[in-house]
Amino acid sequence: MKPSLWNDRPFVVIWEATRCCDLACRHCRATANRRHHPEELKTAESKRLIDQIVRCNPGIFIITGGDPMQREDLLELVQYATAKGLRVALSPSATPKFLSTDMKPFHQAGVRRMSFSLDGAEPMTHDAFRGVDGTAEWTMQAIQSAQQVGIDIQINTTMTRQNIGEFDDFKHVVTMLKPAVWTVFMLVPTGRGKSKDMLNGLEVETLFQGLADWEQEAPYEIKTTEGQHFRRVSLQRWKARGGRREPKIAAINDGKGFVFISHTGEICPSGFLPLVGGNVRKDELIDVYRNSPIFQQLRNPDALKGKCGRCEYRALCGGSRARAYATTGDFLAPEPLCIYQPHSSELHHTTAQ
Repeated sequence: MKPSLWNDRPFVVIWEATRCCDLACRHCRATANRRHHPEELKTAESKRLIDQIVRCNPGIFIITGGDPMQREDLLELVQYATAKGLRVALSPSATPKFLSTDMKPFHQAGVRRMSFSLDGAEPMTHDAFRGVDGTAEWTMQAIQSAQQVGIDIQINTTMTRQNIGEFDDFKHVVTMLKPAVWTVFMLVPTGRGKSKDMLNGLEVETLFQGLADWEQEAPYEIKTTEGQHFRRVSLQRWKARGGRREPKIAAINDGKGFVFISHTGEICPSGFLPLVGGNVRKDELIDVYRNSPIFQQLRNPDALKGKCGRCEYRALCGGSRARAYATTGDFLAPEPLCIYQPHSSELHHTTAQ
């Protein structure tokens, strides 16, 4: 077993500050609703969590939900985290509540990036995803509101059967919005996400090829979430075509350079992989990350099963452990949406053309 770069600490820490949200998104992994959970971390507990995150020394701390704007103490917690030296990003929902909130104090408190979901290049597609009419327009207004005060933007897009036909339009719309990053999420059938909405393996491969080609031209960084084998496709196409931009690849995965804390303090490998290694109310976050058997297995590429365990890209990619778990019940099972066959020259050449 080759030691993981991320054995000692995570690069990304994500905290689900609440599951309360005014939207009812079709694919929401949190199955968010309009109520605050009675066991949600309170302000003092949240500050103790932030102290634990500081001891993890991550590259970035992301506050998400639900909708973190539903917490009345959000600004106070952002101020506390930045005062402790954390680099803070927010992932709010684009709602009238967000639009009525002054973003200047958040920028002054240290928020340098916000991510907004755009799941339809056409307004009707986006509104259908979000479950509320008008959300496409709210999203555009929210992006503008954040950018006007100097906050960088990340656009998140979950690709499914409902919007895959809009891929070329997405490239145009996202470019017009001038984000720092476009992150393409691949659906994990958990929460409200359904298996019937997932693309199949060939569709994902085709999408990733198009995304890898666009990566060479796009005026922003492109990443994937729960689409780890994009790294393999991106690298293959770059090598085959001699692209001018070498792909930036961080071999992060669920529990590997990445840790998620739920609204009730549960410590999980990611929000899409709801396996609990501990709880910040009684456990130290960095200890769970380093020593939990679940996390240790996830950081060992040689523990992967089937073709993922045989794949020459297993340390770089590793497949979506969350999707493997959601579809098979085994978080070490092969990535169900990857069609690549390890050491298969025929498929290697076809994916790199």
